[in-house]
Amino acid sequence: MTEDYFAGAVAERYDATLGERGDPAVVAATVEFLADLAGDGAALELGIGTGRIALPLVARGVRVHGIDLSPDMVAQLRAKPGGEDIPVTIGDFASARTGEAFSLAYLVFNTINNLTTQDGQVACFENVAAQLAPGGCFVVEVGVPGASGLFVFDLSDTHAGVDEYDAATQRLVSHHFTLVDDRWERLSMPFRSVSPSELDLMAGLADMRLRERWSGWNREPFTGESSKHVSVWEKP
Repeated sequence: MTEDYFAGAVAERYDATLGERGDPAVVAATVEFLADLAGDGAALELGIGTGRIALPLVARGVRVHGIDLSPDMVAQLRAKPGGEDIPVTIGDFASARTGEAFSLAYLVFNTINNLTTQDGQVACFENVAAQLAPGGCFVVEVGVPGASGLFVFDLSDTHAGVDEYDAATQRLVSHHFTLVDDRWERLSMPFRSVSPSELDLMAGLADMRLRERWSGWNREPFTGESSKHVSVWEKP
């Protein structure tokens, strides 16, 4: 992940386009799940963005550090109460390090898919393992790959979101059509979709083991019908 797709106007509008992710109940469930795993230790958020999860997690008493590729997204975080106090490293979370042994590292809402190659995703797991303390956990929230085709994931008067997925290459492109000042703007972002079993293999290569897997932050059972998963891998 070397290109910043979240610069400029995308960062400025990001919080206004959160949809369900901005629901206080969703945020609260996410923070509760992560705080339980962090315990008395510090947490590392990969792709910290504008602080949707980091800020309320800090409010719960967890020390949070962040890594993010986009200075503009971090600027939005800095503009919020408490945002200036969160240490953030600007860089690619597949390789950037902060030098602290964390009890928890986490990636929320499909952010692992921002790494568009298998090598990049493997490197992310290895990078996280190097920064976790023994017994520390790595949490990933990500969708389950589906069949090839086009899928509308959002539709409103001011925004249309369409995912284009090719199962043969695992390439996923999210197309965003946004009405801005009476003019439609298009932004297409590339991703790499990845299955739960492939993520387990990546974790194993980084000497981590699967601890638990759910279909949501409220620990709903993960089944063949689940559209996403929240997985926790543990470092020995």
